[in-house]
Amino acid sequence: MKKILVICAAACLCMVACKNEKTVENPFLKPYDTPYGVPPFDVIKLEHFMPAFQVAMEKHNREIDAITKNRAVPDFENTILAFDKSGEDLDRVSLAFYCLVSNDINDKIQALAEELSPIMSKHYDEITLNSALFAKIKEVYDTRNDRGLDPYQIRTIEKYYEDFTRNGANLSPEDKEKLKEINSNLAAACLKFDNNLLAETNNFKMFLTNPEDLAGLPANVVDAAALAAKNEGKEGQWLFTVKKPSMLPFLQFSSNRDLREKLYRGYFMRCNNDNEYDNKALINEITDLRVEKAKVLGFQSFAEYNISKNMAKTPKAVFDFINSIWYPALEVAKQERDEMQTMIIKDSDKFQLASWDWWYYAERIRQQKYDFDESVLKPYFSLENVRNGMFLLSNKLYGINFKKLDNIPVYHPDVEVFEVTEADGSLVGLLYLDYFPRAGKGQGAWCSELRNGGADIDGNRIYPIMTITCNFTEPTETEPALLTFDETETLFHEFGHALQGLFSYSPYSRLCGNMPRDMVELPSQVMENWCSEPEMLKLYAKHYKTGEVIPDELIEKIQNSATFNTGFNTTELLAATLLDLNWNNRVRTGKVNVNSFEKNYLKNEGLIDEILPRYRSTYFSHSFTGDGYAAGYYVYTWAEVLDKDAFNAFKESNDIFNQELAAKFRKYILTECGNDEPMTQYRNFRGQDPDNTPYLKARGLYNVQ
Repeated sequence: MKKILVICAAACLCMVACKNEKTVENPFLKPYDTPYGVPPFDVIKLEHFMPAFQVAMEKHNREIDAITKNRAVPDFENTILAFDKSGEDLDRVSLAFYCLVSNDINDKIQALAEELSPIMSKHYDEITLNSALFAKIKEVYDTRNDRGLDPYQIRTIEKYYEDFTRNGANLSPEDKEKLKEINSNLAAACLKFDNNLLAETNNFKMFLTNPEDLAGLPANVVDAAALAAKNEGKEGQWLFTVKKPSMLPFLQFSSNRDLREKLYRGYFMRCNNDNEYDNKALINEITDLRVEKAKVLGFQSFAEYNISKNMAKTPKAVFDFINSIWYPALEVAKQERDEMQTMIIKDSDKFQLASWDWWYYAERIRQQKYDFDESVLKPYFSLENVRNGMFLLSNKLYGINFKKLDNIPVYHPDVEVFEVTEADGSLVGLLYLDYFPRAGKGQGAWCSELRNGGADIDGNRIYPIMTITCNFTEPTETEPALLTFDETETLFHEFGHALQGLFSYSPYSRLCGNMPRDMVELPSQVMENWCSEPEMLKLYAKHYKTGEVIPDELIEKIQNSATFNTGFNTTELLAATLLDLNWNNRVRTGKVNVNSFEKNYLKNEGLIDEILPRYRSTYFSHSFTGDGYAAGYYVYTWAEVLDKDAFNAFKESNDIFNQELAAKFRKYILTECGNDEPMTQYRNFRGQDPDNTPYLKARGLYNVQ
């Protein structure tokens, strides 16, 4: 839930301050005395969080009481708007704390997160299941069309009414108590799943001592591994981990098949080793709890519950959509596999291609077919150039500018902060960028916020603070951070999310930035389309040593190889999508053998042995570390149809920087995205329904039978 309550905290703050001298200095219990009102990470200590959470929750509860005990007739201002603007102090503390949980966790933060999990779950349940509060919201909802309200006020009322009913407001008292228990247990189990995954990821380390084991690896990969080993106190060795910036180059270039298997097995067996970090029992617990939750709320399955609020509406619609792509993708993947097996035979080797071989032979075929060597490409994609490129793109599209700030307290020294302004100099918000892996950081890449945008209860503009977290290839002692093209696309992708957070505006928090899950990836994925456009590449892809603009021959190779290996890429993505859907589409509880469930289902769907799903069950964080993306991994594919069609509008205009189209995209998709139904907003931008042809062509699946 994004928002839930606020009232006068002065008395409470005074009381807490009198109790404990340390609390007087708690930075959360007074307005931030920092530039732009950013969280003061330089003075925030672990012991500040629990008192701040307690004060914020107490304040939140008083705000709810102020609404429910107000004797005036419920109306938009005293009920809906008051609720919409409540909980801002709790948001402030939560966003700072969970930023650390995701980006810089340690044992003490992890312990506090586990302690807070049931407390926070109970707190929000007490609000969403508050009968007196819901009665007032329902009264406003039932008469919403008779109150002379504008369309955005009416939509805000409708969305809150929907939120409450979806979260059990209409349940009997007995079922409400049952739901509270389910939610508390779910929160704890999902947090434990995530903690186990972080531990297993950090624990796997492959140290190499023999230089012969480095055969085939580019110099920059070897240098990075040497630096990683040195940082672990093992100078003269080479360290490879299952974090993707370390693992993928090894799988791609190492000619040592046994070591490829060892490393990849360390990756795909995470949390599946029957040890203290094993997630199989947690998967059973989580899926059983979700079945129970769905039943209590009147749905057959959790997938039905979660998808019902999205554009797709039903699990059947999602299955039909995915299956329409699955079989063509599988056919292309089989062709790719056969081509690799032919190469193995030509090498006079007798082994059967395995999953840990795929990247290696794909790279060899790419070099053979397209004369494409990513190690030649990477010097043109230094992190600084890529970052500046995405800033330049947003300037050309939207006219915004970025200025690096050096006076902002950050949660880790690696973080950079930028002020974002309109062309006229007015403030848009702040952007934090956090690029490299570390032990306390989750895997992957994501965008979040340290302050939500919109307006306060008096209508004053609140400027958002967005964060982008990545796990990119680190600089070495001799080279800056040089990104793969996939990492380049990832940074543009997360920047798209950040732009949506920076641009979103509504006077009502419930509408500000509100998108269904299967449209939320449109703003991010559409940004990836510019990365490989020749006109864009010439603006940002410059050799880090010489400043030379990427030559036309390399651009041509990027273009020619655009659909290379897309059978594999699409199949592994959709395999994970189907796995997520099936785990969350269960209609009965009961212990399931996780490995058998996964293997048998995907085999029945025709997945070939040489490809594993992008995420296997025991480390599928999208599916099992929270409810947002559960039964929702399909959204990346769903949104890709939209993003390819949206970018096609720019291509059709013969100007990929078309500012008129960009202004429409900003208005309907980024700024006003919550003002109407998502397909209506998309049509407002595009002028038509989305066409899947650009997607199929981009994936190399057009006309594949």
